[in-house]
Amino acid sequence: MSRLALVLFSACLLPCLLWVSGCNYHAMDTPSHLPPSLGRQSAQTLAIPTFVNHTNAYHVGFDFTQAVIRQFTSRSAWHIVDHRDPEASATLYGEINSYSVVPLTYDNTTGRSSSFVITIKASLRVVNRRGKVIYQNSSYVFRQQYEETQNLASFIQEDSPAEKRLARDFASAAVSDILDSF
Repeated sequence: MSRLALVLFSACLLPCLLWVSGCNYHAMDTPSHLPPSLGRQSAQTLAIPTFVNHTNAYHVGFDFTQAVIRQFTSRSAWHIVDHRDPEASATLYGEINSYSVVPLTYDNTTGRSSSFVITIKASLRVVNRRGKVIYQNSSYVFRQQYEETQNLASFIQEDSPAEKRLARDFASAAVSDILDSF
């Protein structure tokens, strides 16, 4: 076999081998990412009750729950069902364990805080319908910085939008962790 024929043969063989092996490639929302403990056929529904809020921060549990629901709806084939549905394939339980707002910078002229950092610590657990824990992470820590308006005439309360951004960032990371862990 000539050197040119060997090079051409190798050039054709490599793509064929990659095609046959499939390179272990599959779309993110295919059933192969669903946990085997749920059963590939039954893993259709996910119940997500409102996150338990162990803090004094108002509405944080609800905001984080809604953000996680939006992420699951947009990024996976799982159907979100009522949290009381006994036929749900799995249930995702979340807890907001701590919430703090800490001044980050100060205005030199007024001495007031001009920016803050919100920090939350949360935990998630996914349980199949038989009660077996199939995913758990109790060490989520997320931070979001925001600045407070110094001009009182155009004052805009910025902590609520910062909490929404924090919930969105948390949900994106948490759903990625859950989907990628299977």
